[in-house]
Amino acid sequence: MKHNKVFKSILSTVVLSTMAVMIAPVKATPINTNVVAVVDESGSMSTEHGWLGMMITSLDAALLAVAAGDSFNATYGLTGYGASGNGGHAVAGHQHTVGGGQLGSAAQFDTATGGLVLTGGHENGLQAIDYALTSYAYTGGAVKNIILVTDEDSDGAFGVINAATSLSSAAALLNAIINVSFECGNGNTALGMTSSLGYEADGSGGFSTCTGATATTGSGSSIAHYVNLALDTGGAAWDLNQLRAGGLTATSFTKAFVDIKVEEIINVPTPTTVAFLGLGVLSIGMLRRQRKNNMDN
Repeated sequence: MKHNKVFKSILSTVVLSTMAVMIAPVKATPINTNVVAVVDESGSMSTEHGWLGMMITSLDAALLAVAAGDSFNATYGLTGYGASGNGGHAVAGHQHTVGGGQLGSAAQFDTATGGLVLTGGHENGLQAIDYALTSYAYTGGAVKNIILVTDEDSDGAFGVINAATSLSSAAALLNAIINVSFECGNGNTALGMTSSLGYEADGSGGFSTCTGATATTGSGSSIAHYVNLALDTGGAAWDLNQLRAGGLTATSFTKAFVDIKVEEIINVPTPTTVAFLGLGVLSIGMLRRQRKNNMDN
């Protein structure tokens, strides 16, 4: 209940910001997107489970504002992983139904998050990403988005290159909310980063951008497993500890995350272009990093 009260306050702030955007004159943009959250179901994830539904509600409102009366089709899915295997919740990636199906509305997604459990401890996030990409019937022509949420690196033998290939084949963007610290080039703590910009809290519930952002430390192999993977898809990586900090920092985190997700959805290249260009770029990038890691070890 405590987390829900905190995140309701965060949601109210972010939605008010969205409403301010809606009042200003905007160019209508048709929206066609499928967003699937891939969520760690181990015992330490209660804060993030409580945040997810409210964040998606805010994202949906922001996308609706951008559509501005143009065609609007935004649906949301929920994949869990890392549970104990009891009660029908598998350790491997598995689907939580949203509104009775794979994909549903923001409100139905919010309800579905109540089915997430906190019983696991073996978190194979890379396999769960692959599951979400290969087991869902995505809408034709939709911008595909995967949001990974975990505080551990990936356990098991499923490789980064396998996940990269699946992301590229699906022409999907990855945002990773993970246990990794980020720093701007000016030395300030960053909420997260893309390949070109960092995002830092402004102390008032908003955020500003910075240059020269890097991932500094992370849980296990989280940087190698998730940060590089997300950035190579054109997505972003985020420090879930900034969300866990609560207060204005968590508000800034949510605002930045939602704003960047909207920007990704409306500016992403056509799926065909991403599929042709992305596979080569992702595979080459992952292979180079793997060779470098092998040489360093």
